[in-house]
Amino acid sequence: MEGHEQHEQASAEVQERVRASFDQQGLMAHLGARLTRIAPGVVHIVLPARPEVTQQHGYFHAGATSSVADSAGGYAAFTLFPENTEVLTVEYKINLLAPALGNHLEAVGTVLKAGRTLTVCQLEVFAAQDDGTRKLVANGQQTLIRVNRTEQ
Repeated sequence: MEGHEQHEQASAEVQERVRASFDQQGLMAHLGARLTRIAPGVVHIVLPARPEVTQQHGYFHAGATSSVADSAGGYAAFTLFPENTEVLTVEYKINLLAPALGNHLEAVGTVLKAGRTLTVCQLEVFAAQDDGTRKLVANGQQTLIRVNRTEQ
């Protein structure tokens, strides 16, 4: 999805569809995650730091990190899908590059290749500090499938 401008937004209809789907995710609500950007082929999700999403050393837990990455990629793909379809993750791999410590995590899903059935996304997770500095703490790749609503 090269060439997308940083300021580009998805259409109002796509944003509404993505937000409605995201709001149905119990895990994202439980974690306290929120959508912060919906653009064609790109979605950002922020996860604020709270004791409930950390591991024993106070870093963000890998499960929380990978969950927001998975959802960011899934919704990035979903921005390019037609109406009356849904998105499901087929597989993903994530590398944890550094301990995730910060004010919040920002997961960025970016479509690399959109297909009729399968879509491949890049996943990145940044730990952000109050002063605005960001550090890449995880990255990965994901394959998603487009499913017609009637097939579920």
